[in-house]
Amino acid sequence: MTGERPFANLAVMTAVAQRLWWSLAAADWLEAFAAHPRIGEHAASAWSAQEQARAMETGDAARARLVAGNRTYEERFGYTFIVCATAKSAEEILVILEQRLRNEPEDELQIAADEQRKITEIRLNKLITS
Repeated sequence: MTGERPFANLAVMTAVAQRLWWSLAAADWLEAFAAHPRIGEHAASAWSAQEQARAMETGDAARARLVAGNRTYEERFGYTFIVCATAKSAEEILVILEQRLRNEPEDELQIAADEQRKITEIRLNKLITS
């Protein structure tokens, strides 16, 4: 990204980020996924905590289902469940998680990568506008 600067505007920066993201190898995506907290657990970063805020407004039963679902996902796919959690409730995320557990590994990797792309886009926007 730094080699592509300066950016004319946020739209150009976002387009460059997307182009670079999709040019990476699966190992690079997995490295990015590893930096994410599990959905439903307390996040160390302020941005992650903010993005998961609605999901954290839930009871113990839903949180326990998220923990179990995260574990099942990691056992099946080998990496942290990635979803753009902004404005999603725990119940919405559970539905997404349960649906995605049925995916084939190669399909799921692409879906997770696209979710990471969405998260990056939101964070670039926050970086520029805050």
